[in-house]
Amino acid sequence: MAQVKIYGRSAALRAMRASLSDVIHSCTVDALAFPVEKRFHRFIALEADDFIYPSDRSDRYTVIEILMFEGRSIEAKKAFIRLLYERAAAQLELAPIDLELTFIETPRHNWGIRGVAGDELAIGYKVEV
Repeated sequence: MAQVKIYGRSAALRAMRASLSDVIHSCTVDALAFPVEKRFHRFIALEADDFIYPSDRSDRYTVIEILMFEGRSIEAKKAFIRLLYERAAAQLELAPIDLELTFIETPRHNWGIRGVAGDELAIGYKVEV
């Protein structure tokens, strides 16, 4: 299970929302072994006054937070990071300085999904990759 939050300036996010969602999702499938049908993305578009960042970033500066069950290996997370930067540059022309990512991992018992705690849920895919 993962929930992805994407923060950025309104105009920039609108222009790349669909393509960025595709890039992020392809990385979760390829590096983290998520099932193709498990896409949960929330785009949080901010006005300039609500998104303060260093002057060496462009208006396309984007922050991604991925909340997920703990259990994926360091190697899998690093593979995701490499793929994300490669694909964002190639497909979106998004410079590495304009993209930041944080994984936030929590135990499955801290999630409530479909009426049960996450550790009681049969998810049908492997978390320990």
